[in-house]
Amino acid sequence: MIKKFMLLLTVSVIATCCISMPAKADSSGDTKYPIVLVHGLSGFDTALADYFYGVKGALAAVGSVQVYTPQVSGYETSEARGEELLTYLEELSAITGSTKFNLIGHSQGGIDSRYVASIRPDLVASVTSVGSPHFGSGTADFIKDSPLEGITLSIGNAVGSFLAAATGDSSQQANAMGSLEALNSTDAAIFNAKYPEGLRQGTCQETPSYNAGSWWWPNWQSDYSVNDGAHQVNGVAYYSWAGTYNPLFDSNILDLADGFLSVTYLTINEANDGVVGRCSTHLGQVIRDDYTMNHADEINGMFGLRGLWSANPLQLYKDHARRLTAVGL
Repeated sequence: MIKKFMLLLTVSVIATCCISMPAKADSSGDTKYPIVLVHGLSGFDTALADYFYGVKGALAAVGSVQVYTPQVSGYETSEARGEELLTYLEELSAITGSTKFNLIGHSQGGIDSRYVASIRPDLVASVTSVGSPHFGSGTADFIKDSPLEGITLSIGNAVGSFLAAATGDSSQQANAMGSLEALNSTDAAIFNAKYPEGLRQGTCQETPSYNAGSWWWPNWQSDYSVNDGAHQVNGVAYYSWAGTYNPLFDSNILDLADGFLSVTYLTINEANDGVVGRCSTHLGQVIRDDYTMNHADEINGMFGLRGLWSANPLQLYKDHARRLTAVGL
């Protein structure tokens, strides 16, 4: 009887200790420098809409609590948007005391981030582009060379004016022509000649595979490094990742973005995310250029709706925060 009592007492004490002890917080993604999420074309944050939907929470879950989301013009050239981003970072540095920042830019936001890193590398620890058209977008080329150009620009300007009125944010006043200049391949080449840091050099390569296992237990891996640019320039580390998808198999019927992207997908003559071709996304260390995601999925857009087989974008941001932390950034 005494033995049974002592056993029950021991189990009770152990259970009480285990329940009362708080779980150790995950700090694997606690970066040295704050993370700044830079939105792309027409991006904005309000109480009802978050461009990087759920990304801040995902980063906080791995210890990245210093995460900022600046608002730059929704429609402008990357040099103009980059200047706005630079002003924001200078002010943020004065407020927080941080001397450098990890910039993660989606779509045009990745190009804006490159601009800042090129002219003010002292303010930037790293630039990571997500689905950015560094070498231009086939969709932008299609619009620029078609009779639809004038209509598209008018719609873009109208959307910008509407957002400015709806949000009270004058930065949304649009210069859709500026955005078109930033995203087509001809003007992208001019921009790249001025700000070449981190870009892939040479032609785009098909991704080779190799067997990391044995002949009797193969483990095939893809070598994305064949399309790497310089990993570090002027003290700034460069990274990129992007998605590709097939509208017929990788869509979600509830995702309104898929209807639009399934059309723009057809304007690009290579694997793409609906807006940007795979070969246009390469910058610095190419983490991967073919995650199963469309352009909206890359930011967990449309409130997280995505195809059944798509990659989890929130996990990619958490993994990247850990990657930055591991190298002291």
